[in-house]
Amino acid sequence: MKLNYRSFLLLVALTFIFRAGFAQSNEITIEFLGNCGLYMTDGTSHIYTDFPYKSGAFNYMEFNEAELDSIKENAIFIFTHKHADHYSKKILKKVLKEKNGEKYGVWDVSKLERLREVIDDFKIEAFKTNHKVFGINFKHYSYLITWHGKRIYLSGDTTIPETIGKMKNIDIAFIPNWLYDNAKEQNIEIDANEIGIYHLSPAEIESAEKFFKDKENEYPLTEQGTIITIKF
Repeated sequence: MKLNYRSFLLLVALTFIFRAGFAQSNEITIEFLGNCGLYMTDGTSHIYTDFPYKSGAFNYMEFNEAELDSIKENAIFIFTHKHADHYSKKILKKVLKEKNGEKYGVWDVSKLERLREVIDDFKIEAFKTNHKVFGINFKHYSYLITWHGKRIYLSGDTTIPETIGKMKNIDIAFIPNWLYDNAKEQNIEIDANEIGIYHLSPAEIESAEKFFKDKENEYPLTEQGTIITIKF
């Protein structure tokens, strides 16, 4: 098929318009990667939280190695703590070597402030939260992200609901089942439009699906690759 010069210019223009429209979709897309692992993007910036982790650690979710190949270049990686089901130093080092990017976590939460300078309309607040295993306290942070005016709460592994109970007008909160249960038992309201229950082990999926089946705007994240969109 031959294209004359005018048709060629029209095709180029339409392609540009299509791509621009896709990149500026005015929505935040969140993909569930497993455990507390999430991939978030507004079409321009790319953020991974609690990923990559050690696949299958502590009998929690495994992930396909191909998922590492799909990680975006120059992404931001944010971690709530350094347990293996949330963080893999070895895998992250390899990813950063191949794809660049920046990592943030319990070792340098004060540096998270600089993300406001590199991500458009973005703010992240870190809250030191309790995470105790077999009586031992581990350094752990939960995060409240405000991005394009949308508030996204990431609890990580904490069991104590007081911190999230103080938050107002959350658009979506990602919390584990035990935090959800503790909030209910202590009559602490979670002020969120949506609640996504993450960090389910394979053995917990069936019961979680049954429990949340008829819940409105509360749902378990049981299938890796699940996509959530937030319009802004």
